[in-house]
Amino acid sequence: MMGRIESVFAKKGKTAFIGFAVAGDPEKETSVRIAKALIDGGTDILEFGVPFSDPVADGPTIQRADDRALAAGTTPDIIFAIVRDVRAYSNIPIVFLTYYNTIYRRGIDRFYREAHEAGVDGILVADMPVEESDEVVAISEKYGIDPIFLVTQTTSAKRMDTIVSRARGYLYLVSVLGVTGARKTVSPEALTLLHRVRSHTMLPLAIGFGISTPDHVKTCRDAGADGVIVGSAIVDIVEKNLGNPAAMETELSQYVLEMKKAAGQ
Repeated sequence: MMGRIESVFAKKGKTAFIGFAVAGDPEKETSVRIAKALIDGGTDILEFGVPFSDPVADGPTIQRADDRALAAGTTPDIIFAIVRDVRAYSNIPIVFLTYYNTIYRRGIDRFYREAHEAGVDGILVADMPVEESDEVVAISEKYGIDPIFLVTQTTSAKRMDTIVSRARGYLYLVSVLGVTGARKTVSPEALTLLHRVRSHTMLPLAIGFGISTPDHVKTCRDAGADGVIVGSAIVDIVEKNLGNPAAMETELSQYVLEMKKAAGQ
């Protein structure tokens, strides 16, 4: 039976839109409303950032969202509750982007079991080197959760082959050297990376870090990306409308709709 993530990428000729929000930002109920607004706009895969006190891969926008979520008392229990609420609303694939300490503190097996029970389809551990991923990958497979890995411009061919051998679902291609955050253009290096990784695998390839406009999406689509991942631009909309959730929902849905048009959907 085809998994939820696999079924998204099985739609030939389309570039998937992967929308990111921090779970629990600004608090549980609004976080669920944000997820539903992204889904209503047409998001193909929903990526939840698990808030962490030291998110080394993230820029200021997502760091502030992590701070808001943690200040609201967001815990793994609350995050799993958010996933269950979203899962009751939609069959959309749900992916976690998290840091290893969060998983380790809860217990790796317990974290993945609870994620599976809540309805999570994939987990990316941002600060876990592939060379140290044996236990996590084995437990991922045990619970039917796709282990998703980052590939960057500095990833060697040998290391890429190791990543490809363990990854499932899709590969997250980091378009820039640095942290997350909206940027003006898609760098030529990102497209070079896309073609380089494609020579190593037929796994779906999704480009993230800095993707924020329809033109960015068109550039990635035309280069052959299977998906685009948008985070900071979405979180910017959340932050701008913290005092007006209704306006936030409308703007989020409209933003996703425009990005989806650029993706050819």
